[in-house]
Amino acid sequence: MSGDREAVEKLHETYQTMKAEIGQVIVGQEQVVEQALMAIFCRGHALLVGVPGLAKTLLVSTLSRSLDLGFKRIQFTPDLMPADITGTDVLEVDPETGHRGFHFVHGPLFSNLVLADEINRTPPKTQAALLEAMQEQQVTVGDKSLPLPQPFFVLATQNPIEQEGTYPLPEAQLDRFLFNIVVDYPSGDEEREIIRRVTSPGSSEVQPRMNAEEIIRLQEVVKRVPVGDHVIDFAARLARATRPKEGEAPDFVREMVGWGAGPRAGISLVTAAKAHAVLRGRFHATTGDVAAVARPVLRHRVLTTFNAEAAGVTSDEIIDRLVKEVVPMEEIAV
Repeated sequence: MSGDREAVEKLHETYQTMKAEIGQVIVGQEQVVEQALMAIFCRGHALLVGVPGLAKTLLVSTLSRSLDLGFKRIQFTPDLMPADITGTDVLEVDPETGHRGFHFVHGPLFSNLVLADEINRTPPKTQAALLEAMQEQQVTVGDKSLPLPQPFFVLATQNPIEQEGTYPLPEAQLDRFLFNIVVDYPSGDEEREIIRRVTSPGSSEVQPRMNAEEIIRLQEVVKRVPVGDHVIDFAARLARATRPKEGEAPDFVREMVGWGAGPRAGISLVTAAKAHAVLRGRFHATTGDVAAVARPVLRHRVLTTFNAEAAGVTSDEIIDRLVKEVVPMEEIAV
């Protein structure tokens, strides 16, 4: 336990250094960076939703350099096939012996950090291959199942505006993402700083602050973070309150939510709350940590009705209201 506490303190210090270094390349977006790191330390995947030009690709590649992880970017297109991302067997001929044999050529999924750019632009067959990699940490080619390198994360991007020629992600696949991270426009001061940096000579180099072995060890530390029963109760009640057919659901949920979050949401709330606490140097998770991660965990799991959309009510507003109504029990002093 003392070793875990030391690891948490070290991670907190490293996180502050990483934020400062990433800030030399990425202006603002601190919450996005934090949520992406939380997903990584929870051994989860994240969906980044934002319009083009918000440096989502640069952010993910900068994260990979800071964590010293292998990085591959896949541009998803309507003609992308499963073999294009998993790899395929190629027939080779030995020039000396003339012997023929098949050799497997690894696809871009065989990396630690995979950026699935515009994931909703590829057909369901290819999305299914990605889903297997996300869920099972392996790919299947023919009659072989090949394990992926560890750690393995998918950070997928999606454009919320342009929906022509897209294949919307099914709810089953959306549920596999720990977080739905909204990448918003920068503030006025941040945008001026972005223009200043991009149009000036020189560039900042990000130094590795962690490696794959340390990340795997920290994932185990996060898993061991203690959680009180009242925190689990709060997460469970919050997830159940999003379901319009449950008795715990408030009246506004019955009216504005068509489909609520499944059991995986409660698990994700507690897991993400642990990582949220660890990044702040604490070795225990509270109901406040659960509330802090409620939006990214639930926003893609709470499907609003037509009435809500017509009234301009978003899933984020419903989640905020639920967090206030599902009053947590008094925190246990630690």
